[in-house]
Amino acid sequence: MNELQFPIGKYKSIKSPNADLFQSWIHTIASFPADLKKIVNGLSQEQFQYTYRPNSWTIQQLVHHVADSHMNAFMRFKLTITEDKPTIKPYLEAEWAKLADYTGSIESSLQIVEGVHKRWVELLNRMSEDDFKRTYIHPEFNKEYDLTEALCQYDWHCRHHLAHIKLAKDG
Repeated sequence: MNELQFPIGKYKSIKSPNADLFQSWIHTIASFPADLKKIVNGLSQEQFQYTYRPNSWTIQQLVHHVADSHMNAFMRFKLTITEDKPTIKPYLEAEWAKLADYTGSIESSLQIVEGVHKRWVELLNRMSEDDFKRTYIHPEFNKEYDLTEALCQYDWHCRHHLAHIKLAKDG
């Protein structure tokens, strides 16, 4: 069951990435919208209801989730760059997945992902080394994260949910 929940493995922090790894994380953020569109292209309404493990989110819910999650991530980056150690607002992802907009077409979420990621990559490519050292407070975990760590997390998040969708499709 663990390999279904974490098909690429659990998240592991990399505190001091080399330049190549750092650029690969940005590449993941840049390529994610096209990768997501490609993996869901041609799915039927029935297939959008497939899950990657028992009692997990559907493919449809996963697509809506990444749109919501990555909008929040982009905003966290902007807040962190422009404010001194902001405390971010957590949200209840599982509760959001129960809302009515998660039952609708994924097209608007695909558009959100495409737009947010385009702007996010523009921001990432223009950030200084000092910008990536800036931190925010996550009150849910009572932890301080720098933007290097956040980028590492979202590289993993992209790959993690693409793997979930592939499992659901192949299941």
